[in-house]
Amino acid sequence: MMTVALILPIAACVFSLGIGLWVFCRHLATEDIPADIDCPLKLRILSCVFQLLMTWGMIFEKLGLCGRTEFVSFVHDLKPLKKYPGVVVTDLRFGTIPVKLYRPETPSSSPRTGIVFYHGGGTVLGSLYRKSPKYKFPAMSRDCLGATVHFLKSLDAYGVDPARVILCGDSVGGGMAAFLCQIFVNRPDLPKIRAQILLYAALQFLDFQSPSFQQNKNIPLLTWNLAFYCWCCHLNINTSWKSKIEKGAYLPAEVWEKYRKWLGPENIPERFKKRGYQSRPREPLNEDAYLETRIATDWTFSPLITEDDIVSQVPKACIVSCEYDLICDHSLLYKKRLEDLGVPVTWHHIENGFHGVLTHVEEGFFHFPCSLKILDIVVNFIKEL
Repeated sequence: MMTVALILPIAACVFSLGIGLWVFCRHLATEDIPADIDCPLKLRILSCVFQLLMTWGMIFEKLGLCGRTEFVSFVHDLKPLKKYPGVVVTDLRFGTIPVKLYRPETPSSSPRTGIVFYHGGGTVLGSLYRKSPKYKFPAMSRDCLGATVHFLKSLDAYGVDPARVILCGDSVGGGMAAFLCQIFVNRPDLPKIRAQILLYAALQFLDFQSPSFQQNKNIPLLTWNLAFYCWCCHLNINTSWKSKIEKGAYLPAEVWEKYRKWLGPENIPERFKKRGYQSRPREPLNEDAYLETRIATDWTFSPLITEDDIVSQVPKACIVSCEYDLICDHSLLYKKRLEDLGVPVTWHHIENGFHGVLTHVEEGFFHFPCSLKILDIVVNFIKEL
């Protein structure tokens, strides 16, 4: 009995060590960390930690204990919410939707600016909205829309100026902010949105051959493998279609032609192709892949392909893109669309930035200096409105 009691913890330690070694070797073999990215060694460690959590989550998923991303979110939520002097944080529900309300402790004699922030996480990570894969598209969109409408109809209760409401988000949350700004164009019953802040936003889910996809497909924290996993979870698509989807064989030629005017690589400045880009012909249509994936053409999922009559009416934008980001081109393409349609745009490009960097602002060892740069950009934009 004593022998068994000793063997079990030793076996568990050896197994855990083996998992950690496998994750590290896999990271070295499959992920790239450019030398001029912000704090490359720190990013390498962070990526290994994230991949270790995802691997343990996959093991627990196989055992039927919990989903892999549920485990990652659980571990992330073990860290207590950081408190800031003078800021009151309240957990509320806007209808059935959980939200966090941040407001200054000191009362104001006049209405304040109101900011609605939608967090990233690829629809699978994070704490508030209903997440994939348990809840599919469009559950997250409905949650964010419902919560925002509730807030816009209750501005007096929160001391917010109806003329100074800003929608902001990072990654998939940035795409949500853009989508809702488009939705509210046709909502005269609600206060007009003052501005949108889109931080390395996910704005289209059709083209996976653009320059930034080719150049940054193996750079954490958003690799092509992770992005595809999130895409499939959210749209309930079988991952076996990966090759057909990556090569563009999942949509008809007429669909590609329709959206080329907005998604074509010719809309991206040449300097963003300098690290290597090759124009590749799309494979012929696979009908079975199209039948399963055509939901991806829904504009509510890809605000970059919304028609001009809507996009031309959205509020002014602050767009932040990162050089080493798989979806950097989303920001560049949407910036061009807005400018072409006369919508004012403030754009900042973080030369040493990578996807998800703002998530780790002021996180001790995993703090990256360029995250503070992004934060300063956002604050200055808001102050100048």
